[in-house]
Amino acid sequence: MPLPTPATPSVAAPPLTSLVVDGTLEGAYSIDFSRPLTSEAGGLPAFAATARAVGRGSLMAVQVQPDAPPRAGALAVLGNWTDPGLLAPLACGPATGRDGRAEWFMICAAPPGAPLCGSGLGPLTAWSEADVIACVLRPAALALTALAARGLTHRAIRPDNIFRAASGGAAVLGCAWAAPPALHQPAVCEPPYVAMCQPAGRGDGSMADDVYALGVVLLTLILGRVPMAGLSDAAVIERKLELGCFQALTAGARLPSLTADLLGGMLADDPQQRPPPSLLADPLAARSRRVAMRPHRRAAQPLLVEGAIVWNTRSLAFALARHSAAGARLLRLGVVDHWLRRGLGDTALAARLEDAARPRDARAAPMPEPVTAMRAIALLDPLAPLCWDGMMLWPDGLGPALAASPDAGAGDATKLADLVAAEAAGGWADMRPDLCDAAALRANARSQRAMLRDRSWTGGWARLRYALNPLLACRSPLVAGHAVARIGELLPALEAVASQARQDRAVPAGRELAGFVAARRLGAAERLLAAMTEATPADEAALIQLRLLAPLQAELASGPLPHLAGWLAALAAPRLDGWRNRTRRSDKLRLLQSAAPGGQLAEVLAILDNEPERQEDADAYLAAKAAVAAIDAQLADLDSGLLSRAAAARQLGQEAAGALALAALAVCAIAVAAG
Repeated sequence: MPLPTPATPSVAAPPLTSLVVDGTLEGAYSIDFSRPLTSEAGGLPAFAATARAVGRGSLMAVQVQPDAPPRAGALAVLGNWTDPGLLAPLACGPATGRDGRAEWFMICAAPPGAPLCGSGLGPLTAWSEADVIACVLRPAALALTALAARGLTHRAIRPDNIFRAASGGAAVLGCAWAAPPALHQPAVCEPPYVAMCQPAGRGDGSMADDVYALGVVLLTLILGRVPMAGLSDAAVIERKLELGCFQALTAGARLPSLTADLLGGMLADDPQQRPPPSLLADPLAARSRRVAMRPHRRAAQPLLVEGAIVWNTRSLAFALARHSAAGARLLRLGVVDHWLRRGLGDTALAARLEDAARPRDARAAPMPEPVTAMRAIALLDPLAPLCWDGMMLWPDGLGPALAASPDAGAGDATKLADLVAAEAAGGWADMRPDLCDAAALRANARSQRAMLRDRSWTGGWARLRYALNPLLACRSPLVAGHAVARIGELLPALEAVASQARQDRAVPAGRELAGFVAARRLGAAERLLAAMTEATPADEAALIQLRLLAPLQAELASGPLPHLAGWLAALAAPRLDGWRNRTRRSDKLRLLQSAAPGGQLAEVLAILDNEPERQEDADAYLAAKAAVAAIDAQLADLDSGLLSRAAAARQLGQEAAGALALAALAVCAIAVAAG
């Protein structure tokens, strides 16, 4: 049975129909910023909240961080959650924060009490096995079973995010939807193949990962302390890879027999061997499913990788992933091949590794080092995530990783861009086809690469980031401070910006805002924005934005937008200079000035973008031009006729004068002759 690998999310944003409150949260909920909740949201800022309609208290508003968008896919299917074992979201959206700027919040029920373990709660007291099973394991297993039925994972199970009333009773799993999955999970609570990833790139994971995290919580309560406390994340991962998770976490501690049997399965290295939560709801049945824990194959001699001492292939894969440059050098020099053959005695794996590093076409250039290392790590540890140039993440964690990284061309963003450009997720999937849906990952990798390489305003880094994060707030400076995460929040934000902007200033749409709109409005937005560049004239850019926003205003019934309409009308007004009929041009300008205060973008657009009237004006201009040309031709003909008649008259006069002169001479001659 293949390892369950979460599918990479498509670039389209899922609907949030049942959870999203129209407009801002302020219409339905009241957030009391004077009552912060310091430990109720598992590491995120939270405040007491009240439902206005029913006056319901005991709610909390969890503040979403700008670079860590909430889990849109989970929110889309959690609208009618009724299981009391989980703090499910009730609503999410923007609201005015403490500093007067818009922030995103998620509303959910407040926890019934304090967390099981956390900072400021004093030393942890060991629980009895009966309490652990009755108060934590059973209710958590039931909640996870209900989540699994909806195709979801929790991915935030840790001691400080499970709550229990002071009077006792069943524990409740805390909020897990206001941040990317497993973002705040400590390394000790995650399997090594998840803990080694960058926090934002851990992905949704599988239910087996939640079972593992629940096992760590149970062990913490039984021991009365957090396992492996004081070790760095890297040290925790290395110890788990070397000893196995159960042995590394328990460290030889004496455990009750039932708990030991349960944890043996819940903390198994192979996720396929962990019991499903439905089985954990009956601990005795789960106990019967014992897992044979085999020690990892250990080499006769260790291999040293940049100071890290490795004894088995999984530890070697982690060392190569962490020290990518040194690892590539060891692979290139054949050191890893030699250690596999001589130190570990695994010639078959060494042969596969050598074959994976060789291009399929003998005439092709050698593989780039990141590709070689990625393929080698996938062979050494099939459970490992995608490893690229020192960066580790799961393919469905690419979106949150992009959101957490800076702008393109800086830091990890460069590595992420290279990863997408190389279609690394597809190559990684090809190395482990039995453990994932390789065809789907290859298709997603191709589409993401095409989007990244699109140099128009409808593609590139910004478009990819928003496409993979359906609830990431727009980062355009134009709408800074307005928490625009959904397309319906864009128009009110632009209206607020327009009310304070100079009407003669060009709208700085930019690639960031264009990428956001294109990702949220597929189809029409792409066609309209495709022609936009930094050199687009202000009047043309304003007209394109009117064509884009006018249908949106009608579709969302967002109400009048007088400032935005006036701003765009002022910027697009120079397009009226193209009208030839002065009377019509003046009438159009008056109509534009009177329509803008009404705030209906469609009316403004109809005045500026009426193609039949514009064509009629152009035809009339051509007709008038032709008439003028005809008159000019007639005048020219008249001028030409007058000149010819004047020349004929002059010639006739000259001839008549000559004849008269000859006649006079003849008369004189006769008179002289007659004497």
